[in-house]
Amino acid sequence: MSLTAIVSYDDTENDHDALALGRVLAEAGAHLTLAYVRHAKRPERSEEQLEQHEAETLLERGAERLEDLDVDQRVVLSASTGEGLGWLAEQEHADVVVFGCDYRTAFGHVSPGRSAQTLLEGGPAAIALAPSGYHADSPEIRTVGVLAAPGDDATLETARDLAEAFGASITRDERHVDLLVVGSRIEAPHGRVMVSAHAQKEIENATFPVLVLAHGVPLQFPTPALTA
Repeated sequence: MSLTAIVSYDDTENDHDALALGRVLAEAGAHLTLAYVRHAKRPERSEEQLEQHEAETLLERGAERLEDLDVDQRVVLSASTGEGLGWLAEQEHADVVVFGCDYRTAFGHVSPGRSAQTLLEGGPAAIALAPSGYHADSPEIRTVGVLAAPGDDATLETARDLAEAFGASITRDERHVDLLVVGSRIEAPHGRVMVSAHAQKEIENATFPVLVLAHGVPLQFPTPALTA
């Protein structure tokens, strides 16, 4: 079964970064779904149809930016982007939700926006965060870092799988990597994302993509889709 990643997309510059990270995950074998969350249903049928059409067109533009990749597209109705994406992740049995950073984030740095932070505090799937400006680069994964509590085999297993997919090396140097894999707190419920204060600080200090796992759930990447 293919690993699936939902990419939060609203056609902003920071969500172009999310697309770029989604492509990186696709290179490791993930199947992508672009998702846009609408926050209210319009009372008039014509207005509702227009807004739905605009949302679908926005996702089509995102899919076009991914060029050769076959991606699914979903429009979700929810008052909260984070809650809407969490609902979609559960409905689709998605493994990862991918975000760009908060729009005020300095170039090259990671800062989870409100929606991402919502899912970092109990979300049902792993969270991937792209640094600001990531789409302007030509990212390569040569080193994979690991930040995990003792006994957290899921995080190390995921890092090994990613390293194998990219032909990269694994290191516990959390500051000089191309991708950091972070484990959830050991007391988090199984299958839920919860980060420690130390992990939150390392995420906010990162200048590279961060992948935060749900507790006890390793991500198993299949044969890479683009390089097979």
